[in-house]
Amino acid sequence: MGFFNKLKEGAGKAADLAKETVEVTRLNTQISAKKREIEKSHNRIGELIFSAFQQNDLSVAEGQVTTVCQEIVTLQHDILLLELKIKEVRNEKSCVCGKTITFNAKFCPSCGHQFVTDSE
Repeated sequence: MGFFNKLKEGAGKAADLAKETVEVTRLNTQISAKKREIEKSHNRIGELIFSAFQQNDLSVAEGQVTTVCQEIVTLQHDILLLELKIKEVRNEKSCVCGKTITFNAKFCPSCGHQFVTDSE
């Protein structure tokens, strides 16, 4: 009977891992799409500036460039939120030194930073 329990437990872990992988892949796909949008926005800024340059009046593009830049900032924020969601799904967190560690870690193995929990 112990064999079947272990088999059942292993299958449950595999299913959880598969779910995690699917979710992380979905989030990474969204990140990639937003990065492509940022690249298109960078190109749009270049087109606007060059068009204004050809008209000998760079101020013509200022309003449109500002709008596109604000869109880029929003997309970058969205990417940051998606990256945080990936860490949450993987049960990870970031240290001040930039390393990614397990969520339950009390100290960073790289720099020694101590994490304070809400219960402390």
